[in-house]
Amino acid sequence: MRLVLKFGSGILASARGTSLDKRQFKRLAGEVARLFAMGHEVAIVSSGAVAAGLGALGLGERPEELAARQACAAIGQSKLMQAYATEFEAHGLNVAQLLLTHGDLDSRTRHRNARNTLEHLFARRTVVPIINENDSVAVEELKFGDNDRLSAEVAVLANAEKLILLTSVDGLLDGDGKTVATVRNIASVAGLARQDKGKFSVGGMTSKLEAVKLATEAGIPTHIANGRKPKQIEAILAGRAAGTRFLTRDEAE
Repeated sequence: MRLVLKFGSGILASARGTSLDKRQFKRLAGEVARLFAMGHEVAIVSSGAVAAGLGALGLGERPEELAARQACAAIGQSKLMQAYATEFEAHGLNVAQLLLTHGDLDSRTRHRNARNTLEHLFARRTVVPIINENDSVAVEELKFGDNDRLSAEVAVLANAEKLILLTSVDGLLDGDGKTVATVRNIASVAGLARQDKGKFSVGGMTSKLEAVKLATEAGIPTHIANGRKPKQIEAILAGRAAGTRFLTRDEAE
């Protein structure tokens, strides 16, 4: 199965949000390595560059100025990739960095080039594509969606069979704070999207539902689950209860 996993800032940053959580990287890399061992093809859309850059610059909080956040991302991106490279190397896997903008995916030529690159990486079987928005020149993630939409666009680009958004909450919550297990129609749950989000996250549930809509309309089953909890990906693939499952139109009929 070809999977696209989205790792949000809230599950990659330390409690203070000014550095990367090494224990999380170790655990998540181990879970992804098991997916590779099972024969799955996996691409990761990863946030976290700004958090990595904050620590390098000695900043205690996310700056308000856009240029300052871009500078943090420019510094932190290499540290983010280093963290992935270190943990995946322990499992005999290499990492490949792809920095994309929405313009890359809107351009027919660049869209085709990005798709061809991904196909070659998947064919290697020992390479984990790590995709992030090119925050030093693009501002969509820094201002809006914490890579939520980008993960859906990548899932469509890669012809993925499943998209899993791992965040710092258990999934979509109903009015009583309980996790909604299955959603058949996005429009019916739009009112449940809360505007609150983690201190160091950019996207809230609204941006995630927009990403879910894009993916499911393209025929890609999508899940939102808690990336701070171990083995959520494994549970989702095994059909066990984990987070919120969003059905495609064909599945809902």
